[in-house]
Amino acid sequence: MRTVIVMGCILGSLAGWGQSAKKPVVKKSTSSVSPVISSTNRGKIVYQKFCLSCHQPDGGGVQNLNPPLAGTSGVLGSKTRLIRIVRNGLQEHVELDGEYYSNNMPPFKMLTDQQVADVLTYIRRSFGNKATPVYKNEVAQLTVKKRNSRVLHLFKLLGLMVTGSRYFY
Repeated sequence: MRTVIVMGCILGSLAGWGQSAKKPVVKKSTSSVSPVISSTNRGKIVYQKFCLSCHQPDGGGVQNLNPPLAGTSGVLGSKTRLIRIVRNGLQEHVELDGEYYSNNMPPFKMLTDQQVADVLTYIRRSFGNKATPVYKNEVAQLTVKKRNSRVLHLFKLLGLMVTGSRYFY
């Protein structure tokens, strides 16, 4: 009797073995995430890795050491200034909205133009801030200008003059 029941179970399970199973239909979402939201999400990761320890999880900074990022004119103002600070760091006492901050910020030259744009977009759109995003091409423009100014400075040091595309002694 046991043999019959076991054989029945085995045959029953094998009955559907040769049939192909229907694959579930996966519907693709028609709504896409905006580029600004994607940049903000990537920027949060960069912020958590490089900025959080000084500027804090809430963007509040540390009194008299690291400036807050929430609602300050330094964050809501010039994108160019912010890009330069991230790229070159800041080694001076800073006055921001009537408060002074003295902790040095290291340069983050290892970040790509996209990472700089992403983290600045995150900062300008988080912590209650509602500023415009920073785009990769804005960061890249300043990077190229800086590189070109270094080349021109080197030419001046070497006593070379630049005219059009020719170099003269």
